[in-house]
Amino acid sequence: NLREPLKRAGFLTRDARIVERKKAGLHKARKAPQFSKR
Repeated sequence: NLREPLKRAGFLTRDARIVERKKAGLHKARKAPQFSKR
């Protein structure tokens, strides 16, 4: 049974990181359009 050592090593936990959604007015989730002072 390999479950215990895997659990201790952290292989059985769900990784909840998902892709952040693209926002209106931005190129990607965080990448803003090129900024110009003037």
